[in-house]
Amino acid sequence: MTPRTEPAAVSPEASPAGAPEGAADGFAEYLASPEGPQFLNPDAVRTPGPDVPVRTVTADGRHGPVAIRIYGEAAGTGSPALVWLHGGGFVSGSMDIPESDFLARVLADRGTPVLSVDYRLARDGVSYPIPHDDALTGWFWARKNAASLGLDPDLLCLGGAGAGGNLAVGAALYLIDAGKPLPAKLLLAYPFLHAELPPPAGGLDEAVMAGLPRHLRFTLEDCIRTAENYVGGPVSMAPSYAMPGYADPAGLPPTALLACEYDDARGSTELFASSLERAGVPVSYFLARGAVHGHLNHTAGLPSGQAALDFLAREVAGAHTAPR
Repeated sequence: MTPRTEPAAVSPEASPAGAPEGAADGFAEYLASPEGPQFLNPDAVRTPGPDVPVRTVTADGRHGPVAIRIYGEAAGTGSPALVWLHGGGFVSGSMDIPESDFLARVLADRGTPVLSVDYRLARDGVSYPIPHDDALTGWFWARKNAASLGLDPDLLCLGGAGAGGNLAVGAALYLIDAGKPLPAKLLLAYPFLHAELPPPAGGLDEAVMAGLPRHLRFTLEDCIRTAENYVGGPVSMAPSYAMPGYADPAGLPPTALLACEYDDARGSTELFASSLERAGVPVSYFLARGAVHGHLNHTAGLPSGQAALDFLAREVAGAHTAPR
């Protein structure tokens, strides 16, 4: 694994406007609002996402209809596309947040269509396997309808950010067990894969970390509460599809990982990268210097986020047909 890095991205000391320091627990703040907590640098002047064709379709899922927003059009036969899942701790976020909408517009403008899946959040009695099943519904719809969209089904990639990265890996593990065609590549941005976060290699700059807003810090309690809320019970009862960081990754497709320098969850990404390498899975790893968890949200439309977007764009554009 040869890490690639980008220069400092955001000011880690910046705080969301109007958010008193320590006013809310990390997980509690996500749970308080389906839209999720505010982003860093809310007053920054941002470039709007490219104007690309966008339409929404509905797939029939095990738990009801699942909306899929399609960005862009096929650049031609033999070009890859990406099925994407937003983050938000399983309890917040949507297809409209920047790490989903802005990312999709940028990739679509570069010729890579994106199919964003509106999975159900783990709120109001919803828990695993419902979000997992919704992710699979989006994937199977994309495979089935790829030809009508001008896409090669064998060049479909699968990915997500945060909790969406968890859902992407869990879906891929299911596909292995079910003997179904795999994604050509997995693209994961700061994924939530372990209920108990391993420490990042080299540690974290505690002076910087202490200045972050509370919702950008992940204590052991935050992670356990997030996992238990998603699983719907003790973490010990979680199947590998729900907490895929603990599963055997053998057989997964090539994987691109985006990690953030000032992120308590970076150790999880590093551990998963090592597990993939030991299993013989090709890994591309990119460390966003100066970045915090939710990097694709905080830097959307800002120059500081361009390197991470370029990395993901290169990775999906370079996808090859996955082995059957």
